[in-house]
Amino acid sequence: MESCIHIYCGDGKGKTTAAAGLAVRASGSGKKVLITRFLKTDYSGEVKSLNQLPGITVTPCEQSFGFFSKMSEEQKLEAKRYYSFLLQQTLQQAKEQNYDLLVLDEIMAVSNYKLVDEAVLLEFLEHRPKDLEVVLTGREPSEKLLELADYVSEIKKIKHPYDRGIKARKGIEY
Repeated sequence: MESCIHIYCGDGKGKTTAAAGLAVRASGSGKKVLITRFLKTDYSGEVKSLNQLPGITVTPCEQSFGFFSKMSEEQKLEAKRYYSFLLQQTLQQAKEQNYDLLVLDEIMAVSNYKLVDEAVLLEFLEHRPKDLEVVLTGREPSEKLLELADYVSEIKKIKHPYDRGIKARKGIEY
């Protein structure tokens, strides 16, 4: 089976949810799944559920830096070191441990913020193991990522409760 690259992008709610759904489907089919989350803590409800499913490994998020726009220059440098290491570690693990599905949640954000080198990601995608399916989530994928992708699904916000001042709710948005 030839593997594909999926992109779930856009400004709407549901990119991570779609990626988690594919991970659940893969787990249910006996596949081995690796999920790494960028810019997010492990506090989201899906992490607890995904960790209970057979064959799914969720890389723990051991550091949180808050919103990029509120980071100091020093925090941005620290975040870049952390996320670059996390990406390298994840890509190596995906190759060496024969995963069937790799989910890089919010990879586009850390790439767009220059917290990881997109060239590292592109090189991996172009030379990934032939049976490794890869999911990338986030806003505004680069043209290079769009060219490499086999699936591109845009999730567009039409309306969101946040626009009315309703804050993120546990179990729904996180």
